[in-house]
Amino acid sequence: MMTNRASSAISPDSGHGGSCVLGIEGGGTKTEWVLAEKQESGELRILDEGSLPAANLKLSTDEELAGLFSVLPRHAARVGVYLAGCATEDDRARLRKLVVSAWPDAVTVVGSDRDSAMAAAFRARDGVIVIAGTGAAAHGRRDGRVERAGGWGQLLGDQGGGYHLAMQGLRSVLTHFDLNDEISELAQKILRMLALNGLRDLVDWVSLADKMSVARLAPAIFESAAKGDPETRAIIRRGAEILAEFAHAVLRRLDFPDAPVCLFGGLFAHYPEYAKLFTDRLATLAPQATVSVCHESGAIGSAWLASELKEGPASGANGFSPSLTASVPAPSLDIKELAAAATEQRNPRSMAMDHLTTGELVDLFVTEEDQVTKALAACREPLCRAIEVVSSALSRGGRLFYIGAGTSGRLGVLDASEIPPTFGAPPELVQGIIAGGARALHSAVEGVEDQSEAGAFALIERGVWAGDVVCGLTASGRTPFVLGALERAKQLRARTILITCNPARHRSDSWEVEIDLPTGPELLTGSTRLKAGTATKLALNILSTCAMVRLGKVRGNSMIDVRISNEKLRDRGVRLVSEALGVSYGEALRQLEKTGWDVRACLGNGKVGAET
Repeated sequence: MMTNRASSAISPDSGHGGSCVLGIEGGGTKTEWVLAEKQESGELRILDEGSLPAANLKLSTDEELAGLFSVLPRHAARVGVYLAGCATEDDRARLRKLVVSAWPDAVTVVGSDRDSAMAAAFRARDGVIVIAGTGAAAHGRRDGRVERAGGWGQLLGDQGGGYHLAMQGLRSVLTHFDLNDEISELAQKILRMLALNGLRDLVDWVSLADKMSVARLAPAIFESAAKGDPETRAIIRRGAEILAEFAHAVLRRLDFPDAPVCLFGGLFAHYPEYAKLFTDRLATLAPQATVSVCHESGAIGSAWLASELKEGPASGANGFSPSLTASVPAPSLDIKELAAAATEQRNPRSMAMDHLTTGELVDLFVTEEDQVTKALAACREPLCRAIEVVSSALSRGGRLFYIGAGTSGRLGVLDASEIPPTFGAPPELVQGIIAGGARALHSAVEGVEDQSEAGAFALIERGVWAGDVVCGLTASGRTPFVLGALERAKQLRARTILITCNPARHRSDSWEVEIDLPTGPELLTGSTRLKAGTATKLALNILSTCAMVRLGKVRGNSMIDVRISNEKLRDRGVRLVSEALGVSYGEALRQLEKTGWDVRACLGNGKVGAET
């Protein structure tokens, strides 16, 4: 996926509005979109593209789909929306109503992701397409006749798709343990991917996980098979073979033995061995068929269908097949600007780091951390303003949302997760949003930080409103996911804060409070988990803790609303009450037990002394 611009990058006044075509395809894993311009020659030139969370018509509410559509380009003259789960006329009527509401001035067409995949692979020509992504199915068309096999959903079907392969792999993990009394290498990898502690936790996780979450484990199955594990090799082989058998069934029903067969979806695109296993099996069943892999996005098929629309039902039957010439769009921000960021410069103090002794390395890192304190001190005034903004909003019923990608996003989620146990606050009061979701907390998720519309959509999903505060975290100050979220927050009239470690950044937008921590170049060039990460963590500590002080969650220097959840906290609570009220340890213990370990209730209006 190429780096996309913000969805507002091509304005209605740019000269493209009258010829722009927006294609959207939603599936079980993600929603892809492409904005293209139809040329006089009939070709489509790609202007912008990106991806958003999954959109299945059967699994998504009208409100969720409307929110997703709201962050996409508004000015297209033609819009094609093709979603998984759009199977009946009632489904199409429901989707059409949502699309027309989002793009009232556009010519629109809707349908199933099967239709857009066929268009991406064949345009108006006939053939058979085999889809293997989260789910799986085979579809064929000949002279207007359509046949299919598979695609019955994850409970009874989807054989050969990511969900099915992952479930087969999980079953093999448990079977291996039962038979051999050992945790296999695959089991260890899956537990590590999910940050789980044991197989019992894995069983509990599967019982609650959605289809997409399970399907994300499929890469671990392919990796295990590539290392020669016989169980997962058999799973992969059988998955490819059943899909070939489905394709053969469709060829037979259509009486189309020499049909072109196109393989579509992430499993075929990312795992050539899967496509080869399929091809080998189909060659024995239908030797006249030709097989190829489609690397085009289904959103391009959606755009093509919309571009061919004749102000009524989709045509495409005339056999005309314009080609699409992809032109790489301009990045969301100038690459030269990123290269000039303070976080990307080389630090002269560590130029010979690879030649230092261990002791010299430690001294270097310890000394370098002095820059963090200086950076925080330099930002005293904006930190004070940010605290006032947050405490004012929280006192009026608002919420604080941290949003970031990578290290910055993880730090935001970490700080948010500590607020409920430390201050007895509800978990919704302070929330963390990270590009890529929960998986990004422990694994890198490629490309997600470059999608500004995904950041905007995340705020819609969380229900951000005018009384909230959105705090963007980006060391470079230019992460599209974060800036897209802040722009949407401004549109929602929420208050905005930006925290960066790049004072020299380009300022094209303005936020209510901007905190640019001057931490300088990292010892390891570009590794913002070092000083930039430390400074950001401390800034969040200051921001959230001081806001809680302003809300009355602290008395003296004690956490009077702390949740007593373990032995250490029970002892701390008893000592706090004992010192504050001047009673014995035993009496303080009895009072806390009587109030259900509610420190605030025990203290009443009493003055809290210093802790020991």
